[in-house]
Amino acid sequence: MHKLLLTLTLLLISLVSYANYILIPMDGKQTNHLKAYGIAYWALENGQEVEWLLNYRGGSFMCSWNQKTENELVIRGVSYEVISNANGSQIQAEIASPATNQDVMKLEKAPKIAVYSPKSKQPWDDAVTLVLTYAEIPYDIIFDDELLNGDLPKYDWLHLHHEDFTGQYGKFFAIYRNEPWYRQQQQEYEDVARRHGYSKVSLMKLGVVKRIQEFVSGGGFLFAMCSATDTYDIALAADGVDIVAEMYDGDPADPAAQQKLDFTNTFAFQNFLLERNPLTYEYSNIDMQPRERGLSEQNDFFQLFEFSAKWDPVPTMLTQNHQNTIKGFLGQTTSFRNGLVKPDVLVMGESKAANEAKYIHGVFGKGFWTFYGGHDPEDYQHIVGEEPTDLNLHPNSPGYRLILNNILFPAAKKKKQKT
Repeated sequence: MHKLLLTLTLLLISLVSYANYILIPMDGKQTNHLKAYGIAYWALENGQEVEWLLNYRGGSFMCSWNQKTENELVIRGVSYEVISNANGSQIQAEIASPATNQDVMKLEKAPKIAVYSPKSKQPWDDAVTLVLTYAEIPYDIIFDDELLNGDLPKYDWLHLHHEDFTGQYGKFFAIYRNEPWYRQQQQEYEDVARRHGYSKVSLMKLGVVKRIQEFVSGGGFLFAMCSATDTYDIALAADGVDIVAEMYDGDPADPAAQQKLDFTNTFAFQNFLLERNPLTYEYSNIDMQPRERGLSEQNDFFQLFEFSAKWDPVPTMLTQNHQNTIKGFLGQTTSFRNGLVKPDVLVMGESKAANEAKYIHGVFGKGFWTFYGGHDPEDYQHIVGEEPTDLNLHPNSPGYRLILNNILFPAAKKKKQKT
């Protein structure tokens, strides 16, 4: 009996010694792609190094085996494979081959995440906070006070979503000006502006935009969706120019505002035309209009570009997916007119049918930014006041995976970034 127990113990030790890696596949065999990112983040938080296997089985993750990690995978319902040291080395050798468009990106430190969002309840949800919560990735909510007080450098990654940085309150005046949430938002913004010595909300928002610009220039990572993409650039271009109508700030806009825009200030867009009608639910011609797009929910898709994993690891990381054709989705800013995207901006996803960019990326100073058009990847036309998306119904969403790629991006070993 003692010999049998000893034999079983030795066998178990032998098996564990050969099971040196955990492989988290991110191809079609993964039961929950979104929570897999949460596992990678959790491992980094717990001092583990994670390898992101670029273009290998949909951008899989691999880390050293330990019981705690395996338990966490089971608890969160994420598919995984326990493999031997020899199999792990074989995968690494296969990826290293010049014949493959694959590479290994080492993730070293869990980034500290901030989401720019009002503290008060809004009549819409935010896809990024939804997926962060679902994936169990921690984040802080910060807003104008925190940015203007200089708190942004505490973070590695900042998300902007359904925001209007031009100071026009989302251009909701025509439809929602009598709604309690609209009036509360306007009052809150005006209070913050006065508290920080600004005479107008538009000037206060410009101050916030410049703080974000400094954050990125210093090495921060910015991710924006929906109206935060184009209004951010519009605010930069309109620095020193009044583009806000009297109903929003008490005095008329500069009639020559269009001619005074400075496109050298912007991150992504140039030569755009402002929407001068204050009652129109649009900011400029950056965003493609439904009548121009000619698409419906049934045929609205965009395609991800393929990049060289060994020479262009940054866009390769940001486009990792188990699908290359992604369902389109609308937003106040749905997509970006191709002719207005700056030539040095990297387009990572586009709809050729609509001649529009959907997913773009760039470098500013020492930092990086990514803009993703649309509001919610699993809700084609999200209506104000509608219930938020239940991600339990979409655990394998390729559209949401693009968001999570950006969240892990700052964890990558810096010397590997060649963009």
